[in-house]
Amino acid sequence: MSANHFGTVGIVGVGLIGASLGLALKQAGAVSEIIGVGRSASNLDQAMKMGAIDRIASLEDAVNSSQWLVLCVPVAQMRALFAQIEPYLGSNTLITDAGSTKSDVILAAKETLGKKVCQFIPAHPIAGGAQHGAAAARADLFQGKQTIICQLQENSATDVALAERFWATVGSMTKRISAVQHDAIYAAVSHLPHVLSYALMSSVLHSEDAEQKLGHAGAGFRDFTRIAASSPEMWRDICIANKQAILKELDQYLSITQRLREMIAKEDADGLEKVFQKASQARQKWDES
Repeated sequence: MSANHFGTVGIVGVGLIGASLGLALKQAGAVSEIIGVGRSASNLDQAMKMGAIDRIASLEDAVNSSQWLVLCVPVAQMRALFAQIEPYLGSNTLITDAGSTKSDVILAAKETLGKKVCQFIPAHPIAGGAQHGAAAARADLFQGKQTIICQLQENSATDVALAERFWATVGSMTKRISAVQHDAIYAAVSHLPHVLSYALMSSVLHSEDAEQKLGHAGAGFRDFTRIAASSPEMWRDICIANKQAILKELDQYLSITQRLREMIAKEDADGLEKVFQKASQARQKWDES
């Protein structure tokens, strides 16, 4: 294993992220072999057909054979996964992950891996899509996207740098922040939007005239609810794992929507325009940055 070649890589959970990672690593010529581990035989077969993995193996085999293990499973599964990995984890294998929450995953790793936790470099690639599963994978998924590295005190500087190189190889721009900061930020800009998208879709579905509403929905509704097609299992786990930060953001959002409701009820045109204008200008400025 070198700075630009990572030997055998084991990917646990070969869905959108895992299969895309396999495709990207192979396209970059950065691996000798990619081993796939997962629960769904059909999904693993799809990943094999696409060339995202070279072979399917048990978790034990993957741990024993790999220089890198990448955990791409829902965050609620991480603790049990670390416990299964620990007995087979040799000193020459590094672990990274793609979990959307970090504090809970790090705690699980520390409590199950013990001294071997130094071999785990937590990460979160800010990439994905509304569709999930290996069939939705693509080699350019990480190109130009951020990957957050939440290094541990136990990690060596060499291993953190190698993890950054690993993610950079598939096109990511890496950035280091703390796990607490990560979870607070992504509660606002990722987790809350998904909750709201699911909520709007559910609201329309519970209407008496749901079919008519969906039949007349246009681009705005399609854009807003696109991410409601994301993996329900994954987003269920994220909501529980990052509960406090998400509740804080949700309460703030509800407060603002209550203000808007009051303005609409009072026909406060000036008030509404001021809120919309400020938001519109901020959105345009962010788009241009």
